[in-house]
Amino acid sequence: MKFFANVSAIVLAIGLILGSNALAQSAKSMPFAQLAGYSKPDREQILFAGAKSEGKVTWYTSLAGGSYKQLAAAFEAKYPGVKVEAYRATRQEMAARILAESQAKRYIVDTIESTMPLMKLLKDNKLVAPYYFPTQAKYPDEVKEKGPAKGLFYWAIDRESHIGLAYNKNSVPSQLAPRNYEGLLRPELKDKIGFAGSDTGVTVVGAMLKFKGEEYIKKIKAQNPIVHNVSGRALLDMVISGEIGLSPTTFRNHVEVSLKAGAPIEWVPMEVVPTNSGATAVSLQPPHPHAALLLADFILGEGGQKVLEEYQYGTPTKEYGFKRWYPEHGLTTEQYDKLDERWNKLLQELGRKSF
Repeated sequence: MKFFANVSAIVLAIGLILGSNALAQSAKSMPFAQLAGYSKPDREQILFAGAKSEGKVTWYTSLAGGSYKQLAAAFEAKYPGVKVEAYRATRQEMAARILAESQAKRYIVDTIESTMPLMKLLKDNKLVAPYYFPTQAKYPDEVKEKGPAKGLFYWAIDRESHIGLAYNKNSVPSQLAPRNYEGLLRPELKDKIGFAGSDTGVTVVGAMLKFKGEEYIKKIKAQNPIVHNVSGRALLDMVISGEIGLSPTTFRNHVEVSLKAGAPIEWVPMEVVPTNSGATAVSLQPPHPHAALLLADFILGEGGQKVLEEYQYGTPTKEYGFKRWYPEHGLTTEQYDKLDERWNKLLQELGRKSF
């Protein structure tokens, strides 16, 4: 009996090895376009088998802090044998690098995670591939960029940062704290409002212009706000210290982190919440095609989303009780650049400057 048990175990082990080898061979023989659109239940198995053979994935990302490192570690833990080589940079640096690599025909990047302007630039230059991902049904249509065929997408938004108003509860009584853009016009708030001079402030001015109009911008200017040439995070620190009473250019996730540290602040969503977002795309010519798709599926799946939520990022698959506005949605790169230029000009003219 022991002999037959040993034989059965050996046969089973051989079967598993042969099955794994068959998957790897199947993965290798599939053209990339077919692989990217493959939607059968064994997609993960096929991608993992091919990724193990490739050994690594090269990931370019603009995620900040420890979030991208934790994402890479979680991926490597789930898919042993596939190493993530991450390059972290701003979207501008990433754009320059990817375009230069493409012009030199040195295809290095596999998977890309960054903000909408870069995604649109890469699509315009035909540098990203349409692909299927298993969790796509959970994602609203407005956060997925449709590909040429049904069920394929050039990217999907994987993380969100929601911009709203933060106020210092020691400086601004709760009954005076704005609950919408009109609330910012209260006479008691004159000289107490601060705007970030960065992209965050530009986006908020864009929202005000789109949803409230030119006259509203003039009324805000009469409140004598001050424009600080700092990031939204740095401006929040000024609200926390009491240097500024309130700012409509602060991120919900930054406030959540500061609240845990005991900051005397509150975050309020306006009637529309400008939403900065990052999305995941796959290179049109990835050196490690199976690993490239496997990482994209992971980021947009339960494992990747869990890591991003741990770092206080929002997700497009959840409702937060406020209306989100994606500034770049439905616009070409050229259209968005023109609007962004106008919004930036309005921001610079909005109030007093602090450098």
